[in-house]
Amino acid sequence: MPDENISDQFDAKAYLQQLTTRPGVYQMYDAQEKLLYIGKAKNLKNRVSSYFRTTGLHVKTRALVTKITDIQVTVTNSETEALLLEQNLIKQYRPPYNILLRDDKSYPYIFISDKEEYPAVRFSRGAKRKSGRYFGPYPSGGAVRDSLNLLQKIFKIRQCDDSFFKNRSRPCLQFQIKRCTAPCVKAISTDEYQKDIRHAAMFLDGKNSAVMDELATQMESAAAELHFEYAAQLRDQLISLQKVQEQQYVSGLQGDADVIGFAMKPGGVCIHMLFVRGGRVIGSKVHHPKVSIEETPEEIISSFVAQWYLGAQREIPSYVITPVEIEDKSCVEAALREQRNKKVTLSHSVRGERSAWLKLAQTNAEQQLGSFLANKQNIYKRYLELQELLNMDEPPKRLECFDISHSSGEATVASCVVFDRNGPLKSDYRHFNINDITAGDDYAAMHQALNRRYKRIKKGEAKLPDLLVIDGGKGQVTQAMEVLDELEIDQVLVIGIAKGPTRKAGFEVLISGDTGEETVLDSDSSALHLLQHIRDEAHRFAITGHRAKRGKARKRSVLEDIPGVGPKRRRELLRHFGGIQEVERASVEEIAKVSSISRTIAEEIYAALHPNA
Repeated sequence: MPDENISDQFDAKAYLQQLTTRPGVYQMYDAQEKLLYIGKAKNLKNRVSSYFRTTGLHVKTRALVTKITDIQVTVTNSETEALLLEQNLIKQYRPPYNILLRDDKSYPYIFISDKEEYPAVRFSRGAKRKSGRYFGPYPSGGAVRDSLNLLQKIFKIRQCDDSFFKNRSRPCLQFQIKRCTAPCVKAISTDEYQKDIRHAAMFLDGKNSAVMDELATQMESAAAELHFEYAAQLRDQLISLQKVQEQQYVSGLQGDADVIGFAMKPGGVCIHMLFVRGGRVIGSKVHHPKVSIEETPEEIISSFVAQWYLGAQREIPSYVITPVEIEDKSCVEAALREQRNKKVTLSHSVRGERSAWLKLAQTNAEQQLGSFLANKQNIYKRYLELQELLNMDEPPKRLECFDISHSSGEATVASCVVFDRNGPLKSDYRHFNINDITAGDDYAAMHQALNRRYKRIKKGEAKLPDLLVIDGGKGQVTQAMEVLDELEIDQVLVIGIAKGPTRKAGFEVLISGDTGEETVLDSDSSALHLLQHIRDEAHRFAITGHRAKRGKARKRSVLEDIPGVGPKRRRELLRHFGGIQEVERASVEEIAKVSSISRTIAEEIYAALHPNA
């Protein structure tokens, strides 16, 4: 009798007999040739065989195995090579049964150039192509801006753009409020400014004590030479640094480390990372990874570490501290070392301040997971109440909401936002630029957006929602019903949410797509709160798209649409006349005086700028 866990379409026994024992990567597919899972192995035959044993499989692993109809392998020279290939493939294909991190962007740094006489201290993200020093990574853009703000207060280093800096004839407001020493107008010598730059770099390196010693020595020398004003400035810097040092509750140990805290409960996982640079905790980052078939903390953290660092533009520190010894530790260390070109130590047994960091990360992970699960339960309660309100067989798994935004008909944009049972699913959000309709016709705009969206869904390019929410009244809801009828989609429930007579939150009217019946819910209804949330998110996303489109349109020059007027002629026209308004006022004869403009082209320009003349 065949094992009930094994797909009838896949002969596992025959496949395993011919499988190699070499290291490599395996990819599992279902009947629709959809990639389900990617894994790596030191011994492909042993690892793949473990999925088809008759007992001891986790329920999620059994669910995966029942879907397998094909397995493809790629043999590699080593386990480390297999690990690197596995992470590249996971990032490329994002299979549903692998751990997936939503946050895949590079992390920000603080950059100081070494090519300028008066270098600026700046925010930087992405590849490190410029010549100079990079400090970080920081866990977020906000953490970088906080640090830049602190550097401005203490060391008064410029942060302006080079174009702004080079064209100043007098100091800007930053000088007036004592946030800059005005190097743009040479109010400070190069040597003095470079001292401030060096102190700022030492501060970012965590060498606070050395900076304070230097400043104290300079202050004493300035006072002895009767330069009391300069001594007072150095004193203020010292006081500011002392305050900062008091606030750094974890400091003293030199070196860089990423510290990983971990918590797992039914319903969720939390990984809390502390970033330690120069012996100082500079910030943290919380992750709630999607966990599929990994069962133990060791497996989850191993997958997380590999996916977080390998193949990403992230700095790998000397130490990565974990709460447990991860699986394949030597293999992961080798892969990290290969990517960093320096030794990397994965450590779980630590003492002293490293132990304090790990304890702090663990405490944060447990607290964050508790908050996450409480919020998740609250969200699920909203879905249950919405199910009851709409008489659905089960709580909706996927909601889509549409809204329209424009300014008196200009730059019309439709938004589609998507929620699943965890809340907003931002990777599935979409904007639709609306064209070829009467300006301000919201019904036509809604019809076009819905038609474009659900035509794609009909072709299998996206998932069909359980509930379609329309931000608007009966007219917009009617458009939705017409589009679904035209496309023969009958498995989607439609509901409209319109502002009530008072147009205040809590008094919204719900409109049934099937019957047109109107319902007003109590202001404390959880179902109403869910609908308000998705409506407000659709509204926000629509306005964002509309403003971007409108801004782009308004920045476009009317000269760009005139045949024969390319970038060179546009530049010469604007340089000659000083602006588009003066070009519009000019006669054909005046336009023809521009060196590259013939009489014929001048007439075309004039006609284009005066269509009613």
